[in-house]
Amino acid sequence: MTDNSEEMFPVVDEDGNILSAATRGECHGGSMMLHPVVHLHVFNSKGELYLQHRPSWKDIQPDKWDTATGGHIDLGECVEDALKREVREELGITDFKPEKMDKYVFQSAREKELVYVHKTVYDGEIKPSKDELDGGRFWTLDEIQENLGKDVFTPNFENEFKKYFIKQD
Repeated sequence: MTDNSEEMFPVVDEDGNILSAATRGECHGGSMMLHPVVHLHVFNSKGELYLQHRPSWKDIQPDKWDTATGGHIDLGECVEDALKREVREELGITDFKPEKMDKYVFQSAREKELVYVHKTVYDGEIKPSKDELDGGRFWTLDEIQENLGKDVFTPNFENEFKKYFIKQD
């Protein structure tokens, strides 16, 4: 299995306004065309954080643990609809209440994303997609902190975890 390099993504400015469109291959090939994505951090009522395991065939950050849901906003799709679609596709969850947290630009050596970050508390059943993910599980915050910087997580997840969920003194 591979990602569809011909899938069309909106190209946006830092406010999220659509400027044009480009393929996944163009956006992930070092062009630094800014394209929008959604992230959802899923906590259970015990305060544990669900992470997905990225399959080894992914074109970006294969075989790493990552945000519960992360996905691209389709051309013509709004943030809220993309979030609902991605959470349904990746985790089988349809009955959650997302809380908006932030919007920021993430840049790696290969791509540049406008990230819309959300969180939720959810204690229902999670059914990770067998097509898109290599499973997932809840982690304690201590477990996550013990593994930061050890190449276990995606850099994007580590940045968000440090920014939003580690208590600063």
